[in-house]
Amino acid sequence: MLTGRESLSRLIGKRRRFLPNLQSILSLPIRSSLNLLSDKNGGLTETESSKGKVEISSSDLVTCPVCGSKVRGEDYTINSHLDRCLSRRTKRKLTQRTLLELNFGCSQSKLQISSDESEQLLSSDLSKNCSDYEENVTRCFSKIDPREEKSHDQGRQFPHTESVKQIDVAGSAENPISDGRANTMVDFSALSTDNEESRNHMDGTADSISGMAIDTFIVGRKFSDEKEVNLGANISLLRDPDNIKDSNAIKVLSASSACCKVLGYLPLELAQYLSPLIEKYCLSFEGYVISVPKRSLDAVPIQIVCQNSIFNGKKGCDEFEALHLWQKALQVVEFAKNRPPNTTKYQQNFCLLLKEVLTSSPHLFTKDKKKFIESFTSLSEDSQRLFVRLYTRKGPWFRLSTIMYPEICNPQQAVKELSATGYLYLFEDTTKLHDDEMKDLLSLLTVSELRDILCTLRKKCNQGSRKQNLIASLLSCYKGGSCPVLQRLILERTEICIRTSPEAESLFWRAERLFFLNGEQDLSAFLLVDLGIVKYPTYNCIILEQIFSNESDLLAYEEAIEVAQVIDQSLDENNFELVLRCIMIADSRISCCPEKLIDSTSPDLMAIFRSCFSASWVYSKVILLGISFLECERRYKDAIHLLRRLLDCFTCDTRRGYWTVRLSVDLEHIGCPNESLSVAEAGLLDPWVRAGSRMALQRRVLRLAKPPRRWKTPSFSVSLKRKIVEVHIQGRPLNCEAGRKSRFYGEDGEQCGVEQLALQYYAREGGWQGVHTESGIWMTIFGLLMWDILLSDVPNVFRTRFQTAPLDMETDHFYLARKSLIEPQLQKIHDGLAEEILITSWELHMGTACRGVNWDQHSLSDLRAAVSCIRGPCLASLCRHLAQDYSSWSSGMPDLLLWRFHGDYKGEAKLVEVKGPRDQLSEQQRAWLLLLMDCGFNAEVCKVSTTGTSP
Repeated sequence: MLTGRESLSRLIGKRRRFLPNLQSILSLPIRSSLNLLSDKNGGLTETESSKGKVEISSSDLVTCPVCGSKVRGEDYTINSHLDRCLSRRTKRKLTQRTLLELNFGCSQSKLQISSDESEQLLSSDLSKNCSDYEENVTRCFSKIDPREEKSHDQGRQFPHTESVKQIDVAGSAENPISDGRANTMVDFSALSTDNEESRNHMDGTADSISGMAIDTFIVGRKFSDEKEVNLGANISLLRDPDNIKDSNAIKVLSASSACCKVLGYLPLELAQYLSPLIEKYCLSFEGYVISVPKRSLDAVPIQIVCQNSIFNGKKGCDEFEALHLWQKALQVVEFAKNRPPNTTKYQQNFCLLLKEVLTSSPHLFTKDKKKFIESFTSLSEDSQRLFVRLYTRKGPWFRLSTIMYPEICNPQQAVKELSATGYLYLFEDTTKLHDDEMKDLLSLLTVSELRDILCTLRKKCNQGSRKQNLIASLLSCYKGGSCPVLQRLILERTEICIRTSPEAESLFWRAERLFFLNGEQDLSAFLLVDLGIVKYPTYNCIILEQIFSNESDLLAYEEAIEVAQVIDQSLDENNFELVLRCIMIADSRISCCPEKLIDSTSPDLMAIFRSCFSASWVYSKVILLGISFLECERRYKDAIHLLRRLLDCFTCDTRRGYWTVRLSVDLEHIGCPNESLSVAEAGLLDPWVRAGSRMALQRRVLRLAKPPRRWKTPSFSVSLKRKIVEVHIQGRPLNCEAGRKSRFYGEDGEQCGVEQLALQYYAREGGWQGVHTESGIWMTIFGLLMWDILLSDVPNVFRTRFQTAPLDMETDHFYLARKSLIEPQLQKIHDGLAEEILITSWELHMGTACRGVNWDQHSLSDLRAAVSCIRGPCLASLCRHLAQDYSSWSSGMPDLLLWRFHGDYKGEAKLVEVKGPRDQLSEQQRAWLLLLMDCGFNAEVCKVSTTGTSP
């Protein structure tokens, strides 16, 4: 895989179905000093941009015999392209010639890349009133123990800030603490402070609760003893502490019948607060049914009234705690007025996402866009559910006749409402479709329907043709204009087809990106929490500054993501001309807005992690991928131009080390060793060149800086030439194929890799125990030892409920902002308290998601053994390096961590990098081994060779 491809794919996330800026990406002029679209003589072949096309001279294009794509005719381009195709092990077609039979002929036609006009955004007449998003309510995201909640409130020390939110381990939030100044404030569960009514109750006495009525629902009707409920029926509440799913569960009983049948349960969000009031303060509640639903299993609206005082003669009760629980119960009830239990969970999550984004980032939406998003909550329940269902499916087109969901009663009516309000786009006979849209529509048809259409058009149709071939045949007819009735023929078979509108796609994609701040998470993150599969940690969100200061910054960022998606898709489709165009677009964009120089000691260092949400940062990742692509094509001069561009524009970036190494290597490729040496020497003076990259540059300087280029030996040569202990073992190989991971027969006769073979050797020779985890176990140890520091109260680094680490985790800002907390913790580790801290952190946070911590791969006993055998000063030094520069040191650690005990309390540890017969140490691995030796660790390299081969 090309360098940077995986990282770019993670940034893009789920590919968008509609790209608003696609036409400009394909057709608008590019103001770049670099022209990659040139012929073999260096002549520019790009035509005038006003024509809306990019023409590539085809006289130097050849057809690949493997994938059929067009490639440039130079020998090195052909060879590198064939290597990639053959490495994918693509099956050879029956008509495909072998390479020996190949005659690379040039095509006679010109290749054009063009794009039709983008779809015009649908406008909608939003006549419905938007719901009020400023209501002061609180929604609990999942179950919280109220007693733990109180301890959290009392234990946390909040700084004086504009906005503070507390996120619990399941994702809910406490009320924000505001100083009254105008500021953006995002409360992830309620998005607001306590409502006025709740404050009035809080100001009252505990006795005032008696006789107060609240409206709620009976849920869990499928577990009831009596399915029919009568209007006005009397009810009572009963605690159910033995409930295996919820120890705070409260049953709703029918008081009208003599046997007190169970009608269902109170909502768990309300039960978690009323339960301690009933149990600890002996409150009792009675009520009646105020409405009967149409379906027997739907939630039943009820009203309950507190029948007695909190104290009721009971001494020693905490009045403040009781009032706090009652206030929380009222907030839950208030929130439930707009989110009845019959609302599906995914529907609630989607509405919550929209509400939070509009509350936290209103400045990023125009008035019309905010009105469009807000109108979603005024749609009918069926319409909301149908849209969310379609939005999260692959699509883009759907047959209305195949849409059947049990929670949607009338999908046809929902489609009409969504279409009228601009959320859906209907396919009709008069609709003009682009070629891509027609292809997507044809994909909805079955093979038999496609054949039927071809027969109707009297086109040749082979019985054994695949679906894609049939679609291609129909598309060729449609593009050629010989089949104007194709839309009608499709509509006759599919009937009504629908898709989400481009406007809705764009706005809701923006809301989703603003909510999660990454492309790897989507609405499924809510589901994982709801099912208990993922539990997020507790932290406070202290937001003082916005990620995007205005809409123009956000639009630029969105366009950069689109360019990234286009280049990613173009690589999949082997459309190398479009790949080159995207590289040129990225080059032109970052040339206009280079990053400002940031002093590593200034407070502005916080801007480094915020820059990850800038358009220029996205374009830098596109260019990095482009550099890797150009290097594979041996276009080193173009790669050098782009590398210099990155180094000039991004002066404070930990990626500068890799860029400098590649620049030095590429300069040597084109026969410029003196310049390559100068670049390497300058890179060693760059404070942002670290770890393995610094090691690589030092080794390049030693190799290139020989007389007469340089007469003086560099001062770092002594440190670099230090010997690393090597151990040689032999194994019986299972395979000896180049390019494949070596496999051996272990001592027990079973197949194993080189790491397992080394573990067996060390167990036999020195009684060592250990694990093969590379960096995994160290990241887990670091995360557990630094848990409280990772989640400490630092402004602007926690912004969503779904974070497993602060945003500045991989920047220099992480250590500098928490130095006063990190150093005392490192001192405790230095003094030998690491094992105690590890055990406490494990027991308190077991199963909670945190960056680097792998609960399943490492057991507590292994972690304790490893920590107890590593001396405190060594472990403290290792943790300090990770805290200061996590991005540089979080990979490349030795394969094996070994330990052995001497008696009951003393032990020793060893770190081993294992190499197979054809493997060599990478620069990052060498840097780690030397660092570990400096920290006092026992580190070595174990080289495995085949039997009969001399070491």
